Amino acid sequence: MSAPTPPPAPSSESTESPSAPEAQENAKTAESRRKKTLGVAMGIGSAAIVAALLYANRSKRSGK
Repeated sequence: MSAPTPPPAPSSESTESPSAPEAQENAKTAESRRKKTLGVAMGIGSAAIVAALLYANRSKRSGK
């Protein structure tokens, strides 16, 4: 029986840090995602506030 062969060494490409253009692109993508998430969160929050105000004032609106 022969000894098992070791797994291949990782290539230098996978352990290298991203180049400057790639890093800038990743930063832009992360910033864009953050802005989109913030916008969605603000929209949901605003809708919740409007719904709460409508619910709280419903007796005043319907004349009861």
